[in-house]
Amino acid sequence: MAQNEVIARFNKVSFEYGHNKPILNEADFSIRRGSKITLMGQNGSGKSTIFNLITGVLKPDSGTINIADDVTVATAKQVIPRNQMDLTVREFFEKCFSKKIYNIDPRIDDVCEVVNLNAPHDRIIKSFSGGQQARLLLASALIQNPDLLLLDEPTNNLDKDGIEHLTKFLQEYKKTCIVISHDADFLNAFTQGVFYLDIFTKKVEQYVGNYFDVVEEIKLRLERERKKNARLAKDIIHRKEQANFFGQKGGHMRDVARKMNEKIEELEEEVVDERHEDKTIRDFFIPCQEDITGQVLELKSVSVVKNHKFTAKKVSVILKKGERLLLKGPNGIGKTTLLEKLAHGDLKGEHITKGIKIGYYRQDFSTLNFEDTVYEALKSAVKDDPDMSMTEQKLRSIASGFLINEHILRTKIGSLSEGQKGLVAFARLVLLKPGLLILDEPTNHINFRHIPVIAAALDKYTGTMILVSHVPEFVKQIKVNMTLDLEKL
Repeated sequence: MAQNEVIARFNKVSFEYGHNKPILNEADFSIRRGSKITLMGQNGSGKSTIFNLITGVLKPDSGTINIADDVTVATAKQVIPRNQMDLTVREFFEKCFSKKIYNIDPRIDDVCEVVNLNAPHDRIIKSFSGGQQARLLLASALIQNPDLLLLDEPTNNLDKDGIEHLTKFLQEYKKTCIVISHDADFLNAFTQGVFYLDIFTKKVEQYVGNYFDVVEEIKLRLERERKKNARLAKDIIHRKEQANFFGQKGGHMRDVARKMNEKIEELEEEVVDERHEDKTIRDFFIPCQEDITGQVLELKSVSVVKNHKFTAKKVSVILKKGERLLLKGPNGIGKTTLLEKLAHGDLKGEHITKGIKIGYYRQDFSTLNFEDTVYEALKSAVKDDPDMSMTEQKLRSIASGFLINEHILRTKIGSLSEGQKGLVAFARLVLLKPGLLILDEPTNHINFRHIPVIAAALDKYTGTMILVSHVPEFVKQIKVNMTLDLEKL
């Protein structure tokens, strides 16, 4: 089998969701055996859709997708489907195959070892933490031993050890792999090329080289296009002024004006559709609930997972207005469980001052109703707001700052990409005006361009905050008063 052999090809492929959401327009690209590719593009541009077209879950509207006959494909999705949360580990892996696999138990053990996860086969999926579920998703693709492995945001929810483990695995991986991720350092460690899905032309451009080089190359090209457009615009304005001047003179001058207008049309065709690929969410501010003073929260004990069992540990944490707690610990130690208890008032060794409004950013977005439209989700965040000045116009203005346009406002939450769900969750926090912010992996699925804006907004927040994040560069940008490491209790 030749290393350079093309194992999959998109030939003039067009695809759209409904009439007004085109994703691809006559896209051409090919995938070579043994290559390790990053799939890049803005949130909502259709990266996960390309994976679904490769696997055959979706069919193109026109054009052809040719996958070589002997090539098997498997995807590690971003999240475990909700209807699989009550399955046991064994049932979850059995679902990866269309026919019964008789020796599945040793195969489960092998792939769980690869992803560094202890997973008893009769344990229920929903009992695993977000980070452990991320490892299960990866293992569910690996157990199929595919020729083409598709990974959709594989580092989300993974702790530092998990990311290092996955990076090493991909560096040594002999087969073909395409990865969607917003973690630039992770991508740069193994990527040999980039597929760039342009949200404006709906085409996929192919680049060779490591991730940072390609990002720089794209940036320079966009800059060249912008400069060219600026030169053309100046030239066109100048020629139009001359054409108007000559056109008014009559006689032979009219012919000169006509020729000039023809040249202007030619120049206008040369203008490149300017990319707004660096379109970033606007700077934003999360207002704090008014009239809060003094203590907001007290933790006297927390439950920590040791040897697969919850053990109560005594702590002494008091958070006042404006103070921030960073909650640390490896995947599966009990961070999300603690946040859930705080968010839902299921309190034993915890106490939240009465009347405090909680803004909870959950890593799986289950605080959002997937059947609601985006507009309904945002509107529900202000239903109890005594400040009646929250006009339609203000709500839409806040939404547009998070790149939520009129079309997205009418879309159901469940139909959004994971990155767009994250932006809706942040827009809701702005509208909610919470006194206590609980943030569980708030950079998951978020385009790396938005992350400094989000960090700046959280750093400026004047209320109380509890943060869980496995992204050190992000945490560094936010002032933290206190750290609680569950592993060290």
